[in-house]
Amino acid sequence: MKNPPVMDATTRRWRAALFLFMLATGVSMASWVARTPAVRDALDVTTGSMGLVLFGLSVGSMAGVLASGGLVRRRGGRRVIAAGAGLLVAGLLVIAGGAALEVSAGVFCGLALFGAGMGLAEVAFNIEGAAVERTLGRPVLPVLHGCFSLGTVVGALLGMGLTAVRFPVGWHLAAVAVAVAAAGVWTVRAVPAGTGQEEADPEDPADSDAASAAGSEGGGRHPDGIRGQLAVWRDRRLVLIGLIVLAMAFAEGSANDWLPLLMVDGHGTSATAGSLTFMLFAVAMTTGRFTGGPLLVRYGPAAVVRASALVAAAGVALVVFSDDALLAGAAVVLWGLGASLGFPVTISAAGEGVRNASARVAAVSTAGYAAFLVGPPSLGFLADHVGLRNAMVVVLVLLGGAALITRALRTPPSGEGEELPGTPAPGARQSDLV
Repeated sequence: MKNPPVMDATTRRWRAALFLFMLATGVSMASWVARTPAVRDALDVTTGSMGLVLFGLSVGSMAGVLASGGLVRRRGGRRVIAAGAGLLVAGLLVIAGGAALEVSAGVFCGLALFGAGMGLAEVAFNIEGAAVERTLGRPVLPVLHGCFSLGTVVGALLGMGLTAVRFPVGWHLAAVAVAVAAAGVWTVRAVPAGTGQEEADPEDPADSDAASAAGSEGGGRHPDGIRGQLAVWRDRRLVLIGLIVLAMAFAEGSANDWLPLLMVDGHGTSATAGSLTFMLFAVAMTTGRFTGGPLLVRYGPAAVVRASALVAAAGVALVVFSDDALLAGAAVVLWGLGASLGFPVTISAAGEGVRNASARVAAVSTAGYAAFLVGPPSLGFLADHVGLRNAMVVVLVLLGGAALITRALRTPPSGEGEELPGTPAPGARQSDLV
């Protein structure tokens, strides 16, 4: 039996840099979320007006996510991560200044910059993480996303503590910006140049379509036109993977956006209990991502994601249908553990053993982040008509559907894609490494 490749110093530094910066982005996101009430009070705006300010985050995030895949393919992941880190730092500083000066437009612009940086960096990080997995032949993305989850826990605790002592929100976010800048500089220096950068292959249908679409503008070098980005979805397996990631991201995003309010309005708990329930969910997510690697190695991604979807569905079902607030609160552990591995493992599967891996990873990442950004708000509109608990049945249905199609996560046979010689699939069984 052959052992997985030994990690050299360069790869170890590459992986550590990705872990560090994902931790930093988690801290920065949770720091903003934790101080949202303080920012609203500083701006002295209504909840409705604050919703318009928050829209800047959605606009920036979608712009960053949609642009990231093409930029990685043209410039490589390191440059895109550098740009994303710069936008994250700038966004935090502008938010801090807008809050200190009580300027709503400033906070809106800062959130747009922050969201754009997050979108650019996270898609690029998925591509980098998938490349590290192919180098090492073992799972990396679950722990990478676990670092983000751990960062949200740290950021939430820090935010609650600084809120309790009435620390100025502007100085808080400015300090976080400095920490993110330091992590970003170290990360960019540690990440190798050119990861994910591709030239068009004339034998690949997606690349050929993109080259035709590019015409004289790009000479067909990079398949980054709209037609080229859509062409990867002609693969039925990738479509199924995209549906799985939509469902798993929807389940995670719904908890991030609605869980505290779901406990307060749906189960009559206090606001403090609602916040603690969300903290329980975040801890479960973090635990699942840090401990899921051995399960992936032993059972493979298809079986793990199927079980994850069913566990998450069980948790959601108890939260929706149980009238016992204590049982519903405990059930979020199942929700969090079940949702923890779905997104990173599915992203890994998109780039396994086939040509044009970075384009496929970018496409599936974009679908997942679209579900994060668009899916949970849509539940709010539905909740206006049927109530928040009943609206969560949509999450339950999506998780059940995802569990039925996880066969798509198995490594494709040679007839369905061009295998990468000498590169074991992330999450493969040890026996598959022979």
